[in-house]
Amino acid sequence: MTETPHPRYDRHAETLNRALTAITERGYWSAYPESPSPRVYGETAAADGKAAFEAYLGGDFPLDQPGGGDRVATEHSPFGVALNVRYPHADAEQLVTAASAALPAWRDAGPQTRVGVCLEILDRLHKNIFELANAVQFTSGQAFVMAFQAGGAHALDRALEALAYAYAEMTRHPGTAGWEKAAGKGDPLRMSKTFHVVPRGVALVIGCNTFPTWNSYPGLFASLVTGNPVVVKPHPRAVLPLAITVRYAREVLAEAGFDPNLVLLAAEAPGEKLASTLALHPAVKIVDFTGSTEYGDWLEANARQAAVYTEKAGLNTVVIDSTDDFAGMCRNLGFTLTLYSGQMCTTSQNIFIPRDGIDTDQGHKSFDEVAGGIAAAVGKLTGDPARGVELTGAIVNDGVLERLNEVTKVGSPVLESRTVEHPSFPDAVVRTPTIVKLDAGDTETYSREWFGPISFAIATDSTAHSLEILRSTVSEKGALTAAVYSTDDAVLDATEAAAIEVGVHLSANLTGGVFVNQSAAFSDFHGSGANAAANSALTDGAYVANRFRVVQSRRHV
Repeated sequence: MTETPHPRYDRHAETLNRALTAITERGYWSAYPESPSPRVYGETAAADGKAAFEAYLGGDFPLDQPGGGDRVATEHSPFGVALNVRYPHADAEQLVTAASAALPAWRDAGPQTRVGVCLEILDRLHKNIFELANAVQFTSGQAFVMAFQAGGAHALDRALEALAYAYAEMTRHPGTAGWEKAAGKGDPLRMSKTFHVVPRGVALVIGCNTFPTWNSYPGLFASLVTGNPVVVKPHPRAVLPLAITVRYAREVLAEAGFDPNLVLLAAEAPGEKLASTLALHPAVKIVDFTGSTEYGDWLEANARQAAVYTEKAGLNTVVIDSTDDFAGMCRNLGFTLTLYSGQMCTTSQNIFIPRDGIDTDQGHKSFDEVAGGIAAAVGKLTGDPARGVELTGAIVNDGVLERLNEVTKVGSPVLESRTVEHPSFPDAVVRTPTIVKLDAGDTETYSREWFGPISFAIATDSTAHSLEILRSTVSEKGALTAAVYSTDDAVLDATEAAAIEVGVHLSANLTGGVFVNQSAAFSDFHGSGANAAANSALTDGAYVANRFRVVQSRRHV
């Protein structure tokens, strides 16, 4: 049985084929321009998108899906902007029942049809990227350009990457095959075999506050394209970006002739714990989660009926041995620590520096000079509030503020955090990064995650000692990123060996426009699944292949 391609597959086949090529070549490619320039998107795109975003504020979000008539509003913008968007509220049973009913027709449509419709959803989201970016900005605290790039263009790239991997896995084998085996003097044994791609069941995506789209899109689209209906449960403080996503997904699904309940929004009332109820539902067979280690561990231990994909927390580490570009190193690390006030799961926390200092192109630098150079770079980026807030954004939740207060009680400050008044949003909560000096013996402090604009300059006995601590801390707590600075190839090789051993992605000698806490779809893997920080990688074959099964049928010819 050969699948008849859906018109939307034909419409987007070129994009799919280019994405399939990109995941094998691993070079630079992006389907969605990351510049919000009018020259790229048109003169009115920005204003139209902002107006569409503002039209949601203070009203009922336009989403017609199963559930009761009540509404919930739980968002509080880090920029101090009143959101007050009211979302439809349904209980777990209503959502799962509606999703389950939508599954059979979507399953039977086949991989080409599903990928065509999913590509159309991405296209629709891209057409509304400014609307999406505003929603990401005002719920996550990201500055607008970052929200546009990470929450819009890059999130769409990651979604497309997941579609490409999923399509490759689903079509790895033929849909049908003829089988013939000799049977002595008699007629050969002949059979016709059909191989059906069968989804696991209802999928659940649990969104996070900091990157509501970037972290949710890979799982959402990997599950949807492999035939699973998806219930999207946003973080209560960042509902709007995923509500917009669900709205356009449902719109495209209906236009394509499918039940829009293949994608549902699960907005939760305060204290409801809807994510946990859904995660343990017998019909939920896939769970994607980004967030705290505690809750990720709980999901892995308790959602036993489901395939659980988690990205949690870790101790992202920098090892500084030497450098031939001291200024470039400090600028690069300074930008890394400043971007989005360190509220990225990939931002470096522990910076290990030999207590006797390092050799540089500017001569030998003491430990204090190295730490001070990085601090000075952060200070330069944040010194002018009008420019600095376009990098730092705003603080996403009170937990970050609590940690900033707590860290003043440990170590010695190299750079203290400051409160900054946002020139455009007077009620925004803005804090600059802090860097605290520790000794290698202060294990109890730096071996826990301090999410937010908090980093430690840690004095070690030597680079070998730094690598020893990297091994032990990342082995125990995990990490998503590691970096090394050295002019010695032997040190670079030793660090790479340590990174491989503990399963963390490594960047070496970053001094220009590439930063350790940023990754490029189609080329860089995000997370490895090889340490405690994440049990999966965005995106590889393992991330998508377990979201479906192949069921065969055979008949004699």
